[in-house]
Amino acid sequence: MSGSGLVAEKARRIARVDQLRADGVEPYPYRFDRTHSAAEVRAAGADLEPGTETDVAVAVAGRVMLKRDSGKLVFLTIADRGVDVQLFVSKAVVGDDAFAGIKALDRGDWVGVHGTVMTTRVGEISIKVERLELLSKSIRPLPDKWHGLTDPDTRFRQRYADLVVNADARRVFEIRHAIIASIRSTLVARGFIEVETPVLHAELGGATARPFITHHNTLDMPLYLRIATELHLKRLIVGGMDRVFEIGRTFRNEGMDTTHNPEFTMMESYEAFTDVHGVMELTEALITNAARDSLGTTLIDVAGEQVELTDPWPRVRMVDLASEAVGETVHPSQPVDHLRAIADRHGVHCDKAWGSGKIIEELFAELCEKSVVRPTFVTGHPVEISPLARLDPDDPHLTDRFELFILGKEFANGYSELNDPVDQLQRFEAEQAARDAGDNERGTIDLDYVRALEYGMPPTGGLGVGIDRLVMLLAGVDSIKDVILFPTLRPEANPQ
Repeated sequence: MSGSGLVAEKARRIARVDQLRADGVEPYPYRFDRTHSAAEVRAAGADLEPGTETDVAVAVAGRVMLKRDSGKLVFLTIADRGVDVQLFVSKAVVGDDAFAGIKALDRGDWVGVHGTVMTTRVGEISIKVERLELLSKSIRPLPDKWHGLTDPDTRFRQRYADLVVNADARRVFEIRHAIIASIRSTLVARGFIEVETPVLHAELGGATARPFITHHNTLDMPLYLRIATELHLKRLIVGGMDRVFEIGRTFRNEGMDTTHNPEFTMMESYEAFTDVHGVMELTEALITNAARDSLGTTLIDVAGEQVELTDPWPRVRMVDLASEAVGETVHPSQPVDHLRAIADRHGVHCDKAWGSGKIIEELFAELCEKSVVRPTFVTGHPVEISPLARLDPDDPHLTDRFELFILGKEFANGYSELNDPVDQLQRFEAEQAARDAGDNERGTIDLDYVRALEYGMPPTGGLGVGIDRLVMLLAGVDSIKDVILFPTLRPEANPQ
């Protein structure tokens, strides 16, 4: 609809609102007590023969999506929670005045109806309307019924309209709900307790990322929006809550693309008395159950290939993948200059401040990540890039850590948690030094967390799962904006 056409249509509908009020009808009433959903009406009429009327009384509410006027009959289709049901409106039943009001309804109006369940001559389950109430007058016309919202930016910006006309959008968020419910159920069944930890942090830690910084006026101090929930959750392990998890928003002040949004949802869990191997088993269970509970199957499509999630997931070290990619052995024990020369030969940029471990991570990221398509645990990360993980018991240059990669993207991160307070303080100091040297993604020294570790934290395995990317995978969509109801967007210059 053109801009002038939209203005004229809105003016017409606003005039209708004024007329209704002049006639003593409130176009935005406070309440409607419904007895049935559209889905329940369909269930009630499922076994009826065509042309059957019943005395089953229902009160249903929904949005008008279609109107057909046949003179003394009007057929309306209303939508209720993604289910359509037809309204059969006879002038002889509702009366002249009410019938005229129904004929004046617009697509997009919310209505409440009282009537009885019936089927038409062609077998369409319907409600024979006895009384209809306008519940909310739609001033702005809905997007075109057949084409919907085709511009992605408009879809994401006007999610409210997208959900009305786009069944695929509703499907994605139903899958998202089922995935989160499944993860919560799996963890609770294993004895985990769900908790909530602060969003505002005094120290920066738990991940490597650039933060959002805010200011607390009363305390006159800077605070960070959390980049992870890790350090507070592990404080709870110290306190004796030996299985905890949190599903919540985290924030990273970084670039946006098809897999990154500045605010996103993470699930982090921590379990005492287990290690990285127990965490990998938990990760497989969480994702396999999430697929089963949201899709009804554990067989999913990955890059056009059917992958059975119940099959064992390969486990391979990061240094081995990087070595294979460059054609020679790379390891964090090697001199920085040697590794930087390898990176240069393969066109991989390295910052001057990076150590050997960080260079190896970059070699893996640039040369290997995209080739990891099927679910794979990449293990043995260098110490330099894993400040909160325990050392690999067989190699002091590596850590007892994994990242789960699918389709060349990270979906989960887990490790045997570092619980030595002296070692932890030294790693925090190294993080702070790197931050002071200009790496704004590095963390600061959290002395209170070190103090917590000094009280003693038992052996612990930790896990973080990116909920948004998991929804993308299982729902089969390509952009993170498709799985976040209101993704971050540049402001509109002049909303119309």
